[in-house]
Amino acid sequence: MATTPQDPVFIDEVIARHRGRPGALLGILEAVQEHNPRKFLCAEDLRYIAAKTNVPVTQIFSVVTFYALFNLTPQGDHTISICRGTACHARGSRSLLESTRLELGLEETSDGADKLVVTTPDGKFTVRTVACFGQCALAPVVELDHRICGHMNEGALAREVGALTEENPR
Repeated sequence: MATTPQDPVFIDEVIARHRGRPGALLGILEAVQEHNPRKFLCAEDLRYIAAKTNVPVTQIFSVVTFYALFNLTPQGDHTISICRGTACHARGSRSLLESTRLELGLEETSDGADKLVVTTPDGKFTVRTVACFGQCALAPVVELDHRICGHMNEGALAREVGALTEENPR
């Protein structure tokens, strides 16, 4: 997976488009991440943005690590986000996470933390947990490639993942 910085000309254009706007840094980071084929921000891009915007790299890193929408590691072709909020947890989101992990052949996380972001070795899927989608009435909730799916169960999730696999096999 590509971990090299993007074209500085592209980043310069993005910075120029956002210059002087409220929330410019967020817009710049989002555009640069979206332009990356693996949807992440590499350290070299962060340093380049810092130099060009006169924002300390530590501040940029703080922003990137605060907002869940930013990624510091390459992401898969498809994203499976599993809610770990109270309602979803009570309705079985842990079993959804474990069954998906097993189905995709991902190793068990040894630290026991509920926060997880892991990508399959083939780069096909990134599985992540989120604190809450705010869709508690639909619990348990899973987001598949930015599509919210409520009342999810293990069988339905396995079918959805299977459909994504068949959609564009490697």
